[in-house]
Amino acid sequence: MTATVSFTIESPLGPRTATVAYERKGSGEPLLLLHGIGHHLQAWHPVTDILAAEYDVIAVDLPGFGASEPLPAGVTYDLDTVAGALGALCTALGVERPHVVGNSLGGLLALEMARKGLVRSVTALSPAGFWTEAERRYAFGTLLAMRAGAKALPRPALERLARSAVGRAALTGSIYARPTRRSPQAVVAETLALRDATGFEQTLAAGGSVRFAHDVPGLPVTVAWGTRDRLLLRRQGIRAKHTLPGARLVRLPGCGHVPMSDDPALVARVVLDTARSARLQAV
Repeated sequence: MTATVSFTIESPLGPRTATVAYERKGSGEPLLLLHGIGHHLQAWHPVTDILAAEYDVIAVDLPGFGASEPLPAGVTYDLDTVAGALGALCTALGVERPHVVGNSLGGLLALEMARKGLVRSVTALSPAGFWTEAERRYAFGTLLAMRAGAKALPRPALERLARSAVGRAALTGSIYARPTRRSPQAVVAETLALRDATGFEQTLAAGGSVRFAHDVPGLPVTVAWGTRDRLLLRRQGIRAKHTLPGARLVRLPGCGHVPMSDDPALVARVVLDTARSARLQAV
């Protein structure tokens, strides 16, 4: 079941209230799941049960996405603000320094939270922020085209399209290597989430100048990249490794940009290996 929580965030305008939707399942050490731009927390459903067998799993809709409210008026969607808001969310949920797993934008946010000392381990799946300018323009152009397509399709047409394997591939082939594995209902829901994301444009605008250039030593970090990622090309993983020399760089064979659906067992294993290594490191 999805719940909501409201909490105070700091902003240049002073304290403001943010409200975020989340799902929580399992028990153990906390593990926070962060989706990518235009997506929603349901992106994690293929791996949630596996992770919840060992951890207290919290999947969130980022501010301005999914069922979460947009950030308060005048508050920007820059990396520092959103990462700080996620830290405030953890406090509101009674969570201290969770393991954080993020995909795309979520991976970038996970690394920024690590830089702020807010996490105990990071698994970043195709994280944003390691692109060249040409690669960034390509990715943003693809995202804008996907958003325009989602807005142009009336819901009945979207539902008809999602019923066929060819239609699901047309709708989500940019982010999945195996789009036909997604159910018609899931494809409809994530296309609507992309269409209705109130934070999309502001997040994209804030990301135009973002390059992640900081090491985060002292905690386990895994950067994992799908070999069939068509949005953020896998050579960006090499740049991430240069920036984060202590990180483990992992290939995800046959996976696209959002690998949780393409190979749930592999993604879960990568996440669990990273989180468990933090526990061993603490002994």
